Amino acid sequence: MSNLDKVLLVDDEPGVRESIQAYLEDDEQFQVLTASNANQAWELIQNDPPNLIVSDIMMPQVDGYEFLRKLREDSRFKSLPVVFLTARGMTSDRIEGYKAGCDAYLSKPFDPEELEVIVKNLLEKQKLNTQSSGNTPHLEEIAQELREIKDKLGQTSNLVTTPPPNKIDLTPREQNVLDLVAQGLMNKEIAKKLETSVRNVEKYVSRLFNKTETNSRTELVRFALTHGLTK
Repeated sequence: MSNLDKVLLVDDEPGVRESIQAYLEDDEQFQVLTASNANQAWELIQNDPPNLIVSDIMMPQVDGYEFLRKLREDSRFKSLPVVFLTARGMTSDRIEGYKAGCDAYLSKPFDPEELEVIVKNLLEKQKLNTQSSGNTPHLEEIAQELREIKDKLGQTSNLVTTPPPNKIDLTPREQNVLDLVAQGLMNKEIAKKLETSVRNVEKYVSRLFNKTETNSRTELVRFALTHGLTK
C-alpha cells in the first residue's frame, strides 16, 4: 500500500463515502481513507497525512470551509491538494471555496470518472511542484539555509571562485531566477518579482538544476556561489 496515493475522503453521508471509496480504489492507484466529519478527518491527518483530500462542504459541527481554513493555517498542509464536493452550485459558494484555498470544486451529483481525473491531475501537479522545489516541503527552512550559505561564503574574505567544470550559459531570465533563488526566495515570491507565473519559475528552476547538475535549491545556490554564477 506504500506505493499508492493516499486520499482522505470527508463526507457525512455513508453512501457517498462508500461509492467514492470503491470507485477510486478500483483503479488500484489509490488508498482511500474515510472520515464522517471534519474533526475526525483532522485527527486522521495528524497521524497519517494523505496526499490529497476530497471533502464535502455541508457537514455538521465544522463545515468544509472552516476545515480548509484550518488546514491552510497549518504550515504542514498549506500545499495539500483539496477537492470540494457539494450539492451547492452557486457561483458565490464556489468563490468562497476558492478563497478558502480549495484546488477544485465539484457539484453533486457528479460523474465519479470526472472526480478521478481531477484527483489524478492534482496529484501529478503536486509531485511536479515538489520535484522543482528540491523534494522538500519545508520552504522556510530551505530559504533560511540558502541565506546562511550565502552569508558564510560572503564572509570569507579570501574566497576564490572557480569556474564550473563545464561552461554554463544562462539566459537573462535564468540568471534573474538564479539570483533570486540565491537570495532565499521561493517560487511564488520569484514569480511576483519577475511578474510571471509560478509555473514558468518552476520551469526555469528545473533548467537550472539540469545545467548545473544539482538536485536541490541548496545545492544550486552553493554551486552558483562557489563558481561565481551569482553574487
